[in-house]
Amino acid sequence: MRRTPRSFPQAPAHGNLPAELNPFVGRREELAELGRLLEDTRLITVTGIGGVGKTRFALHAANDLQERYCDGAWLAELSALADPGLLEHAVVEALGLTDQTSKPPRSVLVEHLAERRLLLVLDGFEHLVDATAGLVRELLRRAPGLTVLAAGRLPLCVDGEQTFPLPPMPGPDAVRLFTVRAAAGQPGFRLTDANRDTVHELCRRLDGLPLALELAAGRLKALSVEQLLDRLDDRFRLLTGSTRGTLPRHQTLRTAIGWSHELCTPEQRLLWARLSVFAGQFDLEAAEYVCGGPELPGDSTLSALGVLDVLTDLITQSVVVREDTASGVRYRMLDTVREYGADWLVAMGDAERVCRRHRDWYLGLATWCELEWFSPRQAEVAARVDSELPNLRRAMEYSLEHPQDVHLGQYLAGTLWFYWAGCGRLSEGRHWLDHALEAESRHEPHRLKALWVLGYVAVLQGDAIGALAALQECREGAELSANPVAAAYAVHRSGCLALVSDDMRRAEELLRDALSRYEEIGELNSNVLMAQVELAMAVAFRGDLAQAVAICEEVATVCEDHGERWALAYALYVLAYAAHTHGRPDRARELLAECLAINHTFNDLLGVVLALELLALVTLDEGDPAEAAVLQGAAGRIWPSVGLPLFGSAYYNMPHALCEEKARERLGDGPYEKFRCQGASLGLDAVVARALEGPTRPAPAVPPRPRGASVPGISAPHTREPAVSRSVRNEEAAG
Repeated sequence: MRRTPRSFPQAPAHGNLPAELNPFVGRREELAELGRLLEDTRLITVTGIGGVGKTRFALHAANDLQERYCDGAWLAELSALADPGLLEHAVVEALGLTDQTSKPPRSVLVEHLAERRLLLVLDGFEHLVDATAGLVRELLRRAPGLTVLAAGRLPLCVDGEQTFPLPPMPGPDAVRLFTVRAAAGQPGFRLTDANRDTVHELCRRLDGLPLALELAAGRLKALSVEQLLDRLDDRFRLLTGSTRGTLPRHQTLRTAIGWSHELCTPEQRLLWARLSVFAGQFDLEAAEYVCGGPELPGDSTLSALGVLDVLTDLITQSVVVREDTASGVRYRMLDTVREYGADWLVAMGDAERVCRRHRDWYLGLATWCELEWFSPRQAEVAARVDSELPNLRRAMEYSLEHPQDVHLGQYLAGTLWFYWAGCGRLSEGRHWLDHALEAESRHEPHRLKALWVLGYVAVLQGDAIGALAALQECREGAELSANPVAAAYAVHRSGCLALVSDDMRRAEELLRDALSRYEEIGELNSNVLMAQVELAMAVAFRGDLAQAVAICEEVATVCEDHGERWALAYALYVLAYAAHTHGRPDRARELLAECLAINHTFNDLLGVVLALELLALVTLDEGDPAEAAVLQGAAGRIWPSVGLPLFGSAYYNMPHALCEEKARERLGDGPYEKFRCQGASLGLDAVVARALEGPTRPAPAVPPRPRGASVPGISAPHTREPAVSRSVRNEEAAG
């Protein structure tokens, strides 16, 4: 009697729509009309002037309608992007995809969306309208279940597009919005007979523009409604003469923001302008460094110590938005408000200096993160870089736009190696490294670092030619400039290339050479530990499993001493393989569970899929071929996002082939395919949860195989299960 695999529910429809932090007010008729249009239209663009509430409206509608889409509703925020080349990367990221191959991100998107029913919300695309239109056109053509809801100041002009002009709020809705927001910031405020007419007039004068209304509501901490109206009246009259009642709405918004700006103190104006250099979110420490500094002619001093107080004032006035995230408290500015501040920064003549301070802060942050990657704070570092990626991109862009700073762009792209390789971002890493190395640099160490990191990324992506070219150039440059650090890394990554190319003798030679070089220069970090794990793999493939275990036990000890988890996961993988080979499936499962959990935490698909492949073999030996088939099916679904399944390697493929052969023998072809398809239908989170849960009860006896042989350990060098290190991710690209 066979044990049927446990029934796990399918992962629910996913999405990444942000929670609404305050009540959505009004727009009932518009929401109903948009819902009707989305029943028959696959592309709708909500258009309108800045500040009319397009983003909030689209997100609220998507939240209301997401149950229509079995694969969820997803938001891609594009306003922080400056480089059109990153558009597809941003959408891949927004959809939560991890693709570690060298496939273009557009191909990844097409493959993912082709058979899904999904709502994609695109916000802030105006400055990338041509690139966005091209991407949307292709995705809609090749993914029939995709619906796109875009929000911007102009349409995409794609065939089949339905524009949805969003008007300002009608009077009653505008009054309600102002009242709700005013009460949130000033408890006790309410609409009364005494202030009703003034509030109505204020909302009329602000043309019902939500952003203008929220800015005005933020002023009630210091002013009464009557004072607000008086000051607004003076501001409008100053700018537009006597035609107050016929203000164009673009001018109304600009005027409302300018009026709010005028009411700020000099310190508040200065901080507003300087904060405009941030892309997306920022934290207090970054704001204090970038925005603190000497006074400008005619302005008051804004000390770093005073930034918090002034920032708090800007939050109160709705100029800055506070957001609580997994990385802690962070802040952001609405695009329209940020653009106004950026104009003022340029007008003050301070833009270049503040942009450099911004770049310097993120240079320092990247350096800190690289150092802290080899510490117990690896998960914190990964989360920090995730949240700071828009600003790190901006820092790289700024450096590469200035010839004298190209070397700093190369340094940034190289320093983030741990993020590109360790957190599923190979594709974007390749983009930045290629771009950085296109320009000439007079700082050879930074260029050499970018070269070996490019070689590493290319190895993981399966681009042997690109890897060989970059690593050869790095090694030659290192020898010419007497740079032993770059030389060691070039030799190390060349060993990785030999390893994934099945040249074990050459791999062992190069990896031992690299480790000797690392020892000579006193290098100890995650890369060095990974070189040891890779050496363990090479010697295991050549038949010396005992030596491989000894190496990985040493790695595990160093990892525990330093709190390192990423390299530890791969050492655990080798040790799990050894336990399985020595007939200890319980121990193998325990080690693989920890390995799998760590790799999943870092979004390391290669580590996840290799652990699943070995776990399938362990499960088979435990007497559960049906569950082994499920795990093989799940691994088969993941491999296309990693690269060529099992790297096209005879060494890597043998355990998989053995597991499949024995499972088919015990189950029969039909049942095996049924269980394999069940595994292929599981999402990543679901299969990891399933694998970590482990057997829930003893497996019933399985009928003996026709030839009566048990599943053996793999003893010959050419049939060993590969103890693959993180550095051997030869087919990986972010997705």
